[in-house]
Amino acid sequence: MFPQEFENRMKDMLGSNFPEFKTSMEGETCRGLRINPLKVLRESFLNNCPFSLATVPWEENGFYYDAGDAPGAHPFHQAGVYYIQEPSAMAPAGYLEVKPGEKVLDLCAAPGGKTTQLAGALQGEGILFSNEIHPARAKILSENVERMGIKNALVLNETPEHLRECFPEYFDKILVDAPCSGEGMFRKNETALLEWSLSNVEHCAKRQDDILDCAADMLRPGGRMVYSTCTFAPEENEGSISRFLKRHPEFFIAQGKKYPGMEGGNPHWILEPALHIEDTIRLFPHRIKGEGHFAAVLIKSDTPGRGGCRIPLEKGLKEKDCKEFLEFAKENLKRIPEGGFAAFGEQLYLMPKGTPSLKGLKVLRPGLHLGTNKKNRFEPSHALALSIMPGEAARFADFPSDGPEISCYLKGQTLNFQGEKGWHLITVEGYSIGWGKLAGGILKNHYPKGLRKF
Repeated sequence: MFPQEFENRMKDMLGSNFPEFKTSMEGETCRGLRINPLKVLRESFLNNCPFSLATVPWEENGFYYDAGDAPGAHPFHQAGVYYIQEPSAMAPAGYLEVKPGEKVLDLCAAPGGKTTQLAGALQGEGILFSNEIHPARAKILSENVERMGIKNALVLNETPEHLRECFPEYFDKILVDAPCSGEGMFRKNETALLEWSLSNVEHCAKRQDDILDCAADMLRPGGRMVYSTCTFAPEENEGSISRFLKRHPEFFIAQGKKYPGMEGGNPHWILEPALHIEDTIRLFPHRIKGEGHFAAVLIKSDTPGRGGCRIPLEKGLKEKDCKEFLEFAKENLKRIPEGGFAAFGEQLYLMPKGTPSLKGLKVLRPGLHLGTNKKNRFEPSHALALSIMPGEAARFADFPSDGPEISCYLKGQTLNFQGEKGWHLITVEGYSIGWGKLAGGILKNHYPKGLRKF
């Protein structure tokens, strides 16, 4: 199953534990989902859960689900009630200890699992910068931000080097879930196994050095950074952290809680290990119920008299330039959302409070997409629907998750429905999932064509 060089190295690392490790890597992968706290409270979801779940120890909203369940095919998934995520991958975002109101950067964010987890911790307050250097993956990231109903995220398609130039010492918290050789995903992703080589491990380690250097310059004094990978390679884990601390003595390793089965980093696996490298965290599949992962918590020493960088704020549109939306909101929403308005052509967005200047940046999503300005009218976006609760809409139509109505809606079909004429928020058992427009007892379907299930 394994490349010989990989197997030889793991034997050297694990010794007598290698057979147990190899057996686990040849076994079945774990399945997990994470409840979206922007949509539902944990207890409420568990009281009406359609799946058999078991708790993930290191993430309050994380759960294992059975192989017989198919949460990705359930309407709750389309409504952003949960995010399907490998259980070990839920650990790093928790170690960042994000608080509402902070400025947070997810530097290598696609496809969006950790970004959506960080957004849940922010609870709609503060700003989340979600960046992905590869355009196609950045688009997927943006789609997941939308599905989870996140209002205060900026999705960027930038290089770490350019971001470093724009945001020196700006962020309170930074997550660097670095591109890696993917050894921890071997049993889950055959491509990672086929693409593995010692030269790729070396290439990844060099790239991680460069990314970490950029992140270091963007973190404010006293800020917190978490570095993580999904590989076992010491060069990319203990090695990357030790090399980083040698270049950046203003940082130190902080202890992260080790849950049952987790292990510390091993100073004997690399040359010149950093002080307290054993306080980093390793997740091995023969020790925990999850794939291979590594995490390190890093703190930037505070400097008296210095604070985060002050950057000019983005200027929003005046209300007179958003009259179509404001008229729509007055008629169809119970409150007008707060933030600065930004227009990109006919598309209107709501930027988070305190959004810094985005001039010169490749921005895919400058906040919440509100909708499209058309001739003398405003058409609300799918993102707006997913970001609000039924009680925030003037009218809504709720359907059971196992009923024919929601199945028809997700296929793009019109529905027979009696109610007040106008825009209705479509919900599935109380969770928003899209828009419909009612006239003459017919609910016209506005579920996006690209998402419809045929």
